[in-house]
Amino acid sequence: MKAPLQSNEGWGPRGTAGVSFASALSFEGVDVRLGGREVLRQLDLTLTPGEIVCLLGESGSGKSTILRVAAGIQRIHSGVVRINGEVVSGGGVHLPPDRRGIGLMFQDFALFPHMSLLQNVMFGLDRLDRTSAVAQARQALRRVGLVDREDDHPHMLSGGQQQRLALARSIAPRPGVLMLDEPFSSLDARMRESVRAETMAVLRETGATTLIVTHDPEEAMLLGDRVALLRKGRIVQIDTATTVYEKPADLSAARFFSPLSEMAGRVSAGRIDTPLGSVPVEGYAEGAAVTVGIRPVGVVDVALDGPGIPGRIVARRDAIGVALCEVRVDGLDAPVQIRRPVDARFYVGCDVFLTLHPEHVLVFANE
Repeated sequence: MKAPLQSNEGWGPRGTAGVSFASALSFEGVDVRLGGREVLRQLDLTLTPGEIVCLLGESGSGKSTILRVAAGIQRIHSGVVRINGEVVSGGGVHLPPDRRGIGLMFQDFALFPHMSLLQNVMFGLDRLDRTSAVAQARQALRRVGLVDREDDHPHMLSGGQQQRLALARSIAPRPGVLMLDEPFSSLDARMRESVRAETMAVLRETGATTLIVTHDPEEAMLLGDRVALLRKGRIVQIDTATTVYEKPADLSAARFFSPLSEMAGRVSAGRIDTPLGSVPVEGYAEGAAVTVGIRPVGVVDVALDGPGIPGRIVARRDAIGVALCEVRVDGLDAPVQIRRPVDARFYVGCDVFLTLHPEHVLVFANE
């Protein structure tokens, strides 16, 4: 038998997490009102068995409410929630949380301070006999590198270790669906990347259908098989990371995923003329008012020599090998934002030439 892959940063060997029987999860026209406010409005969302979906949205958009609804903590006012086709919420049915086969990892971890690490992880294993529960809890603790601390209490752990403990507790019952609410938000930037990578390895090993709530677009695009963008209690767009980035549903969605340099324009003979060049478009009426959006990466090339549209660098900030440049161009109200590798030749006050890649330009009809 091949030996398990070794992980790093104190985690246990990869390939040793318990395997779940993944479940399908669907929300169909779900409404939730809290304090007289509509939090979820006709929400439709379906997760297929074994996939990882990242739920992205601004604060107050209803992300955490979706997790609470799925877990059975929050009742719905209309619509239906199904797990493997069975109604668990709606139509007079409300299956209690402990019968849904869902593991939920809270943003604040919600650990029990008076319990040992082993007792924390065993908390959701009450349907097993004690011997089996201990063995299953220890397997989860071993996978996150904490089995040798099983008699300690949560306050004795670092923030990263508490995150591991919360993860172990959520996977120990081997649920068909896992729900993680902002699982990395409390970690510092240095630790976040390694913890995120190991957490994703654990999730893939379990095979459970997983819904991860985050407010970080980059994190969502890195982690999810699909990314769902939530706005005011409804799914605006759900697709692969590549599609939601390259073909956002609307201007607000495009703004959410990265900064945009925006220009107003009108369609003429199937094109839009901008100070950076002409952009071909399809599906817009002659004379239609549009907004042209340019992302900081991959849309505009910057060179010290022509050809190209003349511009001048008016601001520059360097961050981990990347220069964030603002380039002033005649005819534009605001500088164009461009990210490129750090190069001392491109300094503030430097004259440059810009070349547009029209195929990567975003165009949206004005509402």
